[in-house]
Amino acid sequence: MELKKFDGNLTGIDFLSLLMIDIYGGVRQVTVPKSFISEKLILEGIGFDASNLGFAKVTKSDMTARPDMDTGFIEIKDGYNILHVLCDVYLTDGQKFSQYPRHIAQKTLEYLRKENIAHDAKMLVELEFHIFEDVRYSSAVGHSFYEVQSSEGIGEEEDAPRFNVQKGYHRLYPADRYFSVRNDIVRALETVGIPVKYHHHEVSASQLEIELDFDSIAVVGDQVVIAKWMAVNIAREHGLYLTFMPKPMYNVAGNGMHVHQYLEKEGVSIFAGEEMHGLTKEALCYTAGLLEHSLTGSLLAFSNPSTNSFKRLVAGFEAPIGATFAKGSREASVRIPAYLGKGEERIEYRTGDATANIYFFLSAMILAGIDGIKKGKDPVKEGYDNPRNGKIYPLNLNLVQDGLMQDNEYLSPVFPKELIELWVKLKKGEAEYVYNAPTAQEYELYF
Repeated sequence: MELKKFDGNLTGIDFLSLLMIDIYGGVRQVTVPKSFISEKLILEGIGFDASNLGFAKVTKSDMTARPDMDTGFIEIKDGYNILHVLCDVYLTDGQKFSQYPRHIAQKTLEYLRKENIAHDAKMLVELEFHIFEDVRYSSAVGHSFYEVQSSEGIGEEEDAPRFNVQKGYHRLYPADRYFSVRNDIVRALETVGIPVKYHHHEVSASQLEIELDFDSIAVVGDQVVIAKWMAVNIAREHGLYLTFMPKPMYNVAGNGMHVHQYLEKEGVSIFAGEEMHGLTKEALCYTAGLLEHSLTGSLLAFSNPSTNSFKRLVAGFEAPIGATFAKGSREASVRIPAYLGKGEERIEYRTGDATANIYFFLSAMILAGIDGIKKGKDPVKEGYDNPRNGKIYPLNLNLVQDGLMQDNEYLSPVFPKELIELWVKLKKGEAEYVYNAPTAQEYELYF
């Protein structure tokens, strides 16, 4: 992708690409030619059918997308200058649509400040993904299969040399076949103002990671959806297929979306202190809130909202399946990095993955943490410091959605009841489709 920053000047722009976020956290687009770009359009936006984004019924789906020009960046594609801009969504009466993902994140920040807990929530997101040279899959009445191939030794056993499929962590090229692709992705992200800390090869063959840097909850959701979109596009330009699926292959490491986080007040972290693991009481209470609402399944309904999420959440692959926290342990759901200096302490939530709608995921985490702070929850008293406490999460998409329906009061200041009900309905539908289908493994065992 050939990209450049947008300085606010519309001169030379051929098309205005209005980007909207659907209910799943994906990006949709309406493109306006330069002959129709005007101050009125930028101020009032353009009407669209919200039912196709998953939010509304066909009988009441007219909404307006208004561009947030501060999010703009320019892509030079096929000789055209395309200005991409994320949008906010409004009802026809001029009110913000309360279920729209960007508005959920904005309202979460407002609530954090209203409760005088903090002025901001700072987030660092790790993007893990797989890249394949070829992928085929199909599902029909008479067959179901998938097949992936990678020159790192997946599906191409005759290719040599190669490393053990589970020994890829921090590999150097030429063993790492995708170093240049990651460089191209990172350069594109930095060009449009998305901060990147580093990138590297991950544990399994064809598994990679790009770690973003800390930023405010107000913009992190935007950064993640754009980063995912750009990564897929750049991989395709290299003739490759990139997926953020939590578990695209059996019995190898899966892709999480770990989120490092801390709350900030008057520009200072309120998580670094003198309590357990160098945290503050607020940080410990926040951690207890995360784990409590994960244990009910409620938080997992947003952090792990796919059937494939629970193919990743199995023992033995550094994918946490129980309510625990610890310093330096990658088996804990909440990890306090041990390599940080005094005063830099933060927490890392390791359970979630990139099938999440990032706006809903980040907001639900913050609200769970706020609930823990407001209730003075103690993670030690709850036994969350014991890695063998037996407090295992509900590891099934139906179960976590049931948990969301039973445990959602802490979300009510931000998440409309209608959104929660709609989310559960959509995810229950996905679960029915997947769980009712026979698998190749069942044929092996039972045919």
